Amino acid sequence: MSRVSMFNSPLLLGFDQLERTLDRLAKNAEGYPPYNIERIGENGLRITLAVAGFTSEGLTIELVENQLTVCGRQADEGGRVYLHRGIAARQFQRSFMLADGIEVTGARLDNGLLSIDLVRPVLEPRIRTIRIDAGGPAGGADQTIDITARRSR
Repeated sequence: MSRVSMFNSPLLLGFDQLERTLDRLAKNAEGYPPYNIERIGENGLRITLAVAGFTSEGLTIELVENQLTVCGRQADEGGRVYLHRGIAARQFQRSFMLADGIEVTGARLDNGLLSIDLVRPVLEPRIRTIRIDAGGPAGGADQTIDITARRSR
């Protein structure tokens, strides 16, 4: 069975990398640990993960290109005999794809909640005028396109 691409429109050019990223994230979608994403101010975001039982030494946060990955590892405490073990002591890995330009500004572990602060820089819109040369003689002259970029105000 072939899969239908959601980016197969001729109007969506160059989105194949985005489609591969979405496929990769969908395969890694697990429900643990639970998390929130909240808007902080106009350009800030905060990802909060519930990581009760983990210490800062057992958590790692990595940013590789645009993929933010949070990993948690707990050391097994040998010597304990549990009559009932209802608190999960499992390892996890949670990934988030960040848009271009989003920066991680910091992380904090407080009362079992790991908060990762992000900021989205304000981008100025760019207006470009593209000069189109008229087609000259068949073996003709230089066919160049002049692109002038300016910032809108």
